[in-house]
Amino acid sequence: MKKNIFKLLMMCSGVFLASCTDLEEDLIGEIDQAVSIDEPSTNFAGGGNGGNDALSVAFSQLRDAGSANHGGYWSVQSVSTDEMAVTQKGGDWYDGGIWIDMHRHTFGPSNGPIEGTWNQQYTAIAACNDLLATSLDANQTAQVKVLRALFYFRLLDLYGRVKLITATGTDAPQSTRQQVFNFVETELLTALGIPAVTGAMDLSASPLGVEVNPYRVNQYAALGLLAKLYLNAEVYTGTPRYLEAANAASYVIDNSGYVLCGVGCSVPNPGKRPAVDTDPETLEGYAAVFAPNNQDNPEIIWSVAYDGVTGGGMNFHVMSLHYSSQFTWNFVDQPWNGYSALEDFYNSYDNADARKEASFIVGPQFDYNGSAILDYAATDGQLELNYTPEINELEPNASRKGGARLGKFSHRLFQRSEMDNDMPIIRLGEMYLIRAEGLARAAGDWSLAGPDVNTIRARAGLGAMPTLDADSFLAERGREMFMEATRRQDLIRFGKFDDPWWEKTNNDAYKSLFPIPQPQIDAANGTLTQNPGY
Repeated sequence: MKKNIFKLLMMCSGVFLASCTDLEEDLIGEIDQAVSIDEPSTNFAGGGNGGNDALSVAFSQLRDAGSANHGGYWSVQSVSTDEMAVTQKGGDWYDGGIWIDMHRHTFGPSNGPIEGTWNQQYTAIAACNDLLATSLDANQTAQVKVLRALFYFRLLDLYGRVKLITATGTDAPQSTRQQVFNFVETELLTALGIPAVTGAMDLSASPLGVEVNPYRVNQYAALGLLAKLYLNAEVYTGTPRYLEAANAASYVIDNSGYVLCGVGCSVPNPGKRPAVDTDPETLEGYAAVFAPNNQDNPEIIWSVAYDGVTGGGMNFHVMSLHYSSQFTWNFVDQPWNGYSALEDFYNSYDNADARKEASFIVGPQFDYNGSAILDYAATDGQLELNYTPEINELEPNASRKGGARLGKFSHRLFQRSEMDNDMPIIRLGEMYLIRAEGLARAAGDWSLAGPDVNTIRARAGLGAMPTLDADSFLAERGREMFMEATRRQDLIRFGKFDDPWWEKTNNDAYKSLFPIPQPQIDAANGTLTQNPGY
């Protein structure tokens, strides 16, 4: 069918928490020539909505719990790190300073996204509790309990001391962080049918199966989540569990049928513009893992099912791209020009690293027909849209073109306001990194991480690292896991979360835990108390 797309170059969209407040300044008029495009008539094979079975109502909460959209879990995990920032561009994106506070670690108990993230997880937990109160078989019960454990893992990581509510219509006292850790661990071990993780596990008693279905939980998904829990156990409880993390990850690597998506692992490029020769026909290796058509990727063990029509909740393209980047892929809706990668993080990649090109959008931008995209509201005299890695400042007048844009979850032509890319929760690439770190930390020898790190680097087209230490490992993990909501955990685990980075000098150690949201404390009748420091 035909779509008439008018070039409204600087109009802002009204969305939850998207700051587009200077309409008079930003709406600079419309080009009086419509661009008529033939949209492909075939249906796009996106990620789907995850299927329709007895567990759908609970698993759909993964989309609603902030896993890949603006304003909740993904945002607070990412903007609080050295990966990215939401810069204030004049009247745009100030939002009462909530994103500036998040980046600078000056947030407090009344920060909206911090409360929103709390509410998202407990809403999801309530849906799990409701389902567990119905008639489920052993496999279904185990799957839902692992799903609920994931949401409690998020709360454990973000807030520490939370309520363990396990039945509909009940309340619970505030648990210690150790108690929440114990609950998550027990739920996962029970689902796996084992008393503990060892180097020689027998999972034959597990009610979970081994069927490959990225939208449901199998043994490998549960083990992957347990590996992530043990990797951060020293932060959560003071007791290291690194060998168990390595053993859990190693079991997934050695016993499952999942493989790293490397050479020969490819999908057609849904973002291929016919008139732009530099657009590849296919996406291969790392780029294919996060593509709009990644639903069958052999590396993904457990993922959040997103689909632009039936399973919304991922909108990285509108969160990050400049308003006029709408015409790069002829999006249905105009982007918001919010999130950008930090220059130092972008520059940490070698230019030969395939992950760099796959993860960021930089340089001059061209439309569907290969013509330069113009920004008629440019204040620097440069009309052509050109993303620069440099950002002049966090606030109050950050460059509207500054900062490499988030491109790891790549785009497709005629994309709606919701994306089709599935978001990995557990993938094999991270299992290699968890095994590497677990072995190194357990033995106090970072050279033990070398084989697995170099496997990951080889997939990125890079040579082996001759030596490794904690800092070089953290940097390598950051390059692999960009945009997957793990950076905050990693910086805390490596003792770097208090360090300064661009436009951030606060070094308060207590910020490694978010505050319990003040509205929750006010409504709790004394059953919730605040985390220290707030």
